Amino acid sequence: MLLMAIYWVTEVIPLSMTAMLPAILFPLLGIMSSSNVAKEYFNNFHFLLVGVVCLATSIEKWGLHRRVALRLVTLVGVNPAWLLLGFMSGCAFLSMWVQNTSAVTMVMPIVDAVLQQILKAHEEGYSGEDNPTLELDGTCTDSILYKKNVPTASCRRRQGRMLCKAMCIGIAYSSSIGGITTLPGTSANLIFSEYLNQVYPDCNSINFGNWLLLCLPISVIMLLLTWFWLYWLFIGSDFKFLWQCRGEQSERERAVKKVLEDEYKKLGAISSQEIFTGVVFVVMILLWLTRSPGFIPGWGSLFPHKSNYITDATVALVLGVLLFFVPAHGPSRKYESMISWKEFQASMPWQVALLVGGGFALAKGAEESGLSLWVARLMTPLGDLPVLATVTIACLIVTTLTEVTSNAATITIFLPILSPLAEAIHVNPLYILIPATLCTSFSFLLPVSNPPNAVVYAYGHITIMDMVKAGLGVNMIGVLALLLAIATWGIPLFSLDTYPEWAPTFNSTTP
Repeated sequence: MLLMAIYWVTEVIPLSMTAMLPAILFPLLGIMSSSNVAKEYFNNFHFLLVGVVCLATSIEKWGLHRRVALRLVTLVGVNPAWLLLGFMSGCAFLSMWVQNTSAVTMVMPIVDAVLQQILKAHEEGYSGEDNPTLELDGTCTDSILYKKNVPTASCRRRQGRMLCKAMCIGIAYSSSIGGITTLPGTSANLIFSEYLNQVYPDCNSINFGNWLLLCLPISVIMLLLTWFWLYWLFIGSDFKFLWQCRGEQSERERAVKKVLEDEYKKLGAISSQEIFTGVVFVVMILLWLTRSPGFIPGWGSLFPHKSNYITDATVALVLGVLLFFVPAHGPSRKYESMISWKEFQASMPWQVALLVGGGFALAKGAEESGLSLWVARLMTPLGDLPVLATVTIACLIVTTLTEVTSNAATITIFLPILSPLAEAIHVNPLYILIPATLCTSFSFLLPVSNPPNAVVYAYGHITIMDMVKAGLGVNMIGVLALLLAIATWGIPLFSLDTYPEWAPTFNSTTP
C-alpha cells in the first residue's frame, strides 16, 4: 500500500501500471492467489462506467452539450456576474452526468467562442470607453485557439483579464462541484459505491436517489458561494446587481444578447439524434432514481428472485448498448449506429478502469492480510474525540493529499484505512467514508490537481498563483458545506447516528 501510494503521488510510472502491482506482488508474497487478485480488476463498477461513457459519447458526438450549455447562458443575461454563473451552472450540470474532464472540454470552446463573438460585436460598433456593462475588449485574445486574429494590446485591460480568469477558473471548479452530485458523476463516487458493495454487501443505504438528496444541496451551496468568491476575487466587490431591477436593456446589452442568440441559432433545429440521446439520458436518470428509492418499493422489486441482482450498472449498460443498435439516420439511408466502437473506445477512460481495479485489489489484499485490522487498532484512540472532529480530521487529510495525487488514487488509498477505523471506534462507516469520498473531489489548488484544472490552465489566461488563491477559498467552502450537510440532513438520511447491523462489530481485544 505504501509503495503504491508513493508511486501514485510521484507518478514515476503511469498510474494504471502502478495499479498492476497487486497482481504481481500479492501472489509472490503469498497474500492472495493470482486468480483471486484478477477477479478484483473487473466488476460492477466497470459495467456502470461502460454504460455512462456510451451515453457521454453520444451526447458529444451529436452536439447536445453545446445546445444545453448555450441555452443556459442565453437565459441568464449578459452582465459579467450572470454570464459567469450561467457558464458555471451549465458546466456543473453536464459534469453530473459525464466525466468532469469531458464537461470542461465541452464547455471551454463555447466559453471562448462566446467571448470572442462578444468582442467582435463591440469591435463592429459597440466598443469604446463607454462600455460599463462588460469591459470585454480583448478578453480572450490570449486564447490558444484565437491568438492569431486579435491584437494583444487590448488584452492588457484589467477588467477584461480578470473576467477571463474568473470564467476559466469557474469552469474548472464547477465541473468538480457538479461531479459530486451524482454517483456516476466522478470516479471517486463510483469507487466508493463499489467498495461498499464488496466490503458491506448487506448495506443498501446508498443509491442514486438518496445520494442526490445529500449532495445536490451541497453542490448548490458550493456553486453559489464559489461564484460569489470568484466574482469578489477577480471582478469586484460591488454586488448591487443582485437586488437592482434589470429594467430596459441598453443598446450595448441588446447587441451582446443578440450575439449569444445568434450563436444558438447557428446550431439549427434540434436533430433527431439529439432528441433520441436526450430521451435516453432522461430515461437513464429516471430508472436510476426509481430502481430502489428507499421510501417506496421501486421497479427493482418487480424482480423478486434477488433484489440485489439488478444494479445501476444494469440500467446504464442496457441503454448504453442500445446506442449501438439504433440507426442514427433511420432506415432510409446507409446504416450508421448512434455511436461506433471507435468513438466509444476514444472516450473510454481505460486508465481509470485499471486504476480502480488495482484499488479494489489493494483493498482486498489489506483485508486478507489483516493490515486493515492492524491499522484500525492503531487508530482506536481517535474514538475518544467527538465524531465530527474525527470526520473533520479525515476531510482535511484527504483534501490535502488529493491536491497532489489523482482523485481515484486518493480514495483508493483511504477507503481500506477509514473503513476499519470507523468499525474500531464504533461509528457508522458511512459517517466517515461519505465525507472522505466527497473531499477527494476538492482538488482546486493546482493545475496538476485534476485534469479539468489542467485543461483550463492550458488556455493561458490564468497563472498558478491565481488558481492557488482561488482554490484555498473554494476548499474552505467545500469542507464547511460538507460538514454542515453531514451534521444536519445527512444524519436522518443515512441513520448516521446509529451503528448499522450490516457493519461488523469490532473487538479490540481480539488476538
